[in-house]
Amino acid sequence: MTETLNISDAEWEVMRIVWTLGEAKSHDIIDNLTQKKDWKASTIKTLISRLVKKDYLAADKNANSFTYRPLISQNESNDQVGLSVFDNMCAMCAGHTLLKVVDNVELSKNDIQSLITLLEKRLETAPDEVTCNCLAMSAGKEEI
Repeated sequence: MTETLNISDAEWEVMRIVWTLGEAKSHDIIDNLTQKKDWKASTIKTLISRLVKKDYLAADKNANSFTYRPLISQNESNDQVGLSVFDNMCAMCAGHTLLKVVDNVELSKNDIQSLITLLEKRLETAPDEVTCNCLAMSAGKEEI
């Protein structure tokens, strides 16, 4: 997926349910979100409809109901959103922010070991200091 995702926070809630279930009928999504978020069924139906129109969900008609399945990958979507956060910040701040994320996100032992392995590999070629990418520089002069 190379296009920028256009998913609201509320639409993410719907997508997370469909990704988790693999596919879901509207009543499955509504039941989950009315319990989790106390949203009205009409609001949830609107969110589902928007996701179908954006081609993020497919709607398969079965008798009197629809079954929804994701048309976008959960991992690719999460990766794209996560990386876009770092695209919008100074390169010198990315390490600090990444440390905060790692410190505040629940990780499994396997996730932590994977991070350790990756960081050890990256350490071999890492620069001593990351340079700022906020200003355009040409021959040592700022171009604004």
